[in-house]
Amino acid sequence: MEHQQILKRWRLILGAESQDKISTLGGAALSQEDILMDSALSQIYGGSSSGKGGKLGGHGASSPQLTKWLGDLRTLFSPMEIKVIQKDAIERKGLKQLLFEPEMLDGLEPDISTASLLLMLKDQIPAKAKDNARAYIAKIVEDINRRLSDDLRRSVTAALNRREHSPIPSASALDYKMTIRRNLKNYDPQRKVLLPEKFYFFERAAKSASRTVILDIDQSGSMGESAIYSSIMGCILASINALKTHIIAFDTAVNDLSDLCSDPVELLYGIQLGGGTDINMSVAYCQELITEPSKTTMFIVTDLYEGGNRAQLERRLSELKASGVNVIVLLAISDSGKPCYDSQLAEKVSAMDIPCFACPPEKLPELLDAALKKRSLKAFVQNVYDKK
Repeated sequence: MEHQQILKRWRLILGAESQDKISTLGGAALSQEDILMDSALSQIYGGSSSGKGGKLGGHGASSPQLTKWLGDLRTLFSPMEIKVIQKDAIERKGLKQLLFEPEMLDGLEPDISTASLLLMLKDQIPAKAKDNARAYIAKIVEDINRRLSDDLRRSVTAALNRREHSPIPSASALDYKMTIRRNLKNYDPQRKVLLPEKFYFFERAAKSASRTVILDIDQSGSMGESAIYSSIMGCILASINALKTHIIAFDTAVNDLSDLCSDPVELLYGIQLGGGTDINMSVAYCQELITEPSKTTMFIVTDLYEGGNRAQLERRLSELKASGVNVIVLLAISDSGKPCYDSQLAEKVSAMDIPCFACPPEKLPELLDAALKKRSLKAFVQNVYDKK
């Protein structure tokens, strides 16, 4: 039985042309489900399909075959396998034009790399597919918000709001440690009870921005996933009154997207993926936004492939660090494996005592909490890499 399964897998990998050879080795005929799977795979990976229908490529009008293919994928493969096949369909078969078909976008599983490609090609999307493209991007925003929003908000609350105390009583906000410490003089040894004269409560929410967070985002083509994650994180942070949030996107020009924070989809459409990289120029712009260095945390999301003035960039980063700004360089925000980055510049940045590392999306709330508290990130980074 195991032998049959192995032969069947090889038959699906090699395509219909291998059927005769597989049969001579003892392989059984494909079931109806296997034939559907073979047909769906052969559309992308070459060879003639054993099912009906031709290739998906070409520049002709969209047809029901495309919708059927998408339906077959969802029926036959797991979500992870679907993502791989969709990506290969776009990259290996030159099917970028299929992304411009409304039914293709409606049928695609939400995937961050596909969203990156859509944003890169957004100026080429025809009018008939623009609404579908925005709806697809909205799915990505909704998914990331669902996974990160609550944890990010809790991180800000834990890092900032628990620093100040409120006169308003609330059991859930009681600062037990300070209440006990300040009332130890009222301890009754006979009854073995503490009789507090005053209770201390944590402030639930800051009335106005007490800290500044700057997200300086590299929008070169290689940073697509990171740009999406960091932009949506910025929108979440911008909705928190305790923070003043700036979202800056750069390539060889600087684009301040802070005014778009109320609409994450619109903000993502403001990202111009592709082009060169001038990190120095963007850092110079961000320096002008800083009014209280000691209360400012600056995330620079970049692979550090600097196309601008490298020496000046190093000086600016050193100046920011010396002024009290908490600078953190994120080489990538992604689960796509080890990032590609300029290791030489990364070493120089790290030597300035500026953390420089890649971060998986689910770790962003934990990172934000540590950054706002100005804790050392060595243990955090070690924990991230130990789990990879």
